[in-house]
Amino acid sequence: MPTDTQNARRGRRLLAHVLAPLLGALALLVLPGPGPGAGTADAASVCHGRPARTIVFATGELRLYKTRHYACAVTVAKQPGARRPMAVSLQPRGARPAVRSGRFDRQAGPVTVHALNRCVRATGSVAGRGTSTGWILC
Repeated sequence: MPTDTQNARRGRRLLAHVLAPLLGALALLVLPGPGPGAGTADAASVCHGRPARTIVFATGELRLYKTRHYACAVTVAKQPGARRPMAVSLQPRGARPAVRSGRFDRQAGPVTVHALNRCVRATGSVAGRGTSTGWILC
């Protein structure tokens, strides 16, 4: 039969292992983050992870981000303005590409793929001009 001391330890373990992470995640969702102008433009990115590569082309740039498990890509127009055809694609090796295309005024994407221990291939275009990579982020 458990004693009061054992029940107290069990309660503290429950709090430390289950409730504390849940409360921390809830606080991140509810509390406001840094406002506009706080930090750099890369910090306000729509992709999670660290910036891995930026490939510049004539009408914009293809930005790639990487976390341990995921890769993310976004195509950004050099001069935002009128809507024009834009596309971004990200393909992990051995899987189908994730594509986001259409008529956008500033950026296409983000697209995110699971890329744990896998290389990825990315393409991006703005108004018919674009770029493509080989297998990168291996």
